[in-house]
Amino acid sequence: MKLLTWNISLPEECGGSDEQGPAEVTAYVLDWSADGPPKARPAVIICPGGGYGHLSSREGEPVAMEYLSMGYHVFILRYSVAPARFPTALRQLALLTAQIREHSREWSVNPKKIVVSGFSAGGHLACSLGVFWNRSFVYGPLGRAPEAVKPDGMILSYPVITSGPLCHQGSFENLLGEEASDQEKRKQVSLEEQAGPHTPPAFLWHTVADDAVPVENSILFARALMRHGVSVECHLFPVGCHGLSLANGDTAAGKEYMVEPRCQSWIWLAGEWLKNL
Repeated sequence: MKLLTWNISLPEECGGSDEQGPAEVTAYVLDWSADGPPKARPAVIICPGGGYGHLSSREGEPVAMEYLSMGYHVFILRYSVAPARFPTALRQLALLTAQIREHSREWSVNPKKIVVSGFSAGGHLACSLGVFWNRSFVYGPLGRAPEAVKPDGMILSYPVITSGPLCHQGSFENLLGEEASDQEKRKQVSLEEQAGPHTPPAFLWHTVADDAVPVENSILFARALMRHGVSVECHLFPVGCHGLSLANGDTAAGKEYMVEPRCQSWIWLAGEWLKNL
C-alpha cells in the first residue's frame, strides 16, 4: 500500500478562496501483488464532519481502514472550514475527484467508480458534489469538464441536507457566514431542492434518535431522489446519537454512548452497496 499526501490549492479563478490555506489529502492506494496487470479498484473519498467549523478525526482514518479492508482505495479530504465559505470546500472536493481520475492509470483506480463518503456536514459536502457537479460555478474555475468532477456514487452518513425548518443551523452559519439569513442562498444549499436525474446513486443512513441533525434530512433527500428516478438505499436505525462514525469502540473516543451495536452494520451494508454500484 502506498501512503500519499498532498495539498489542494484552488486556482486564482476561484477568487482567492484559498485564503485560509489549502485542503489536505491523505491517500491510501492499495498495491496489486498478484500476477498480471494491476486491478483497477474503486476509490472512496472521505469527507469528515464537524459542522463546517472543524473536522472530526473520528470520521477519517478509522473509516478509511474499513474501506481499505474491503479492497477500495481511500482518499481523506481535510477541506477548508469556516471562515472559508461556500463553494470553497465544494470546489476542493471537485478538484480532488478530477485529480483521482487523471491519475487513475497510475493508481489503478477505476475512473467510473469514484465514490464520495461524507459524515454530517461532510455529508452535505459530498452530497453537494452529487447535485452540483454539472454546474459551471463548480467545474468552470477549475478548468475541468463536468464529467471529470462527477462522483459515481454517494455514501451519506447522518448528512446535513436541508436548510429549512429541520436544518442544523450551525452548519449553514459556518457555510454561508453573513449570508446565512439570505433565503435565496439558503435555498441554493438546501440539497433536497437541488437533486435531479443527474444526481448519482446514493446510500444513506441515519438514526431516528438523532437530536442534532434530524433524521428528516435523509428522508427528504431520499424522497427527492425517488421523485427523479435516481437509485437510493436508505437505512434508518431506531437508536443512536449523532456523530457515531463506526459506532464502535474504535471511534467512541472513550464515550460509552458513542458505542451502538445496532448501528455498526452500516459500514457492511455500504460495502455491499458499493459492490453493486
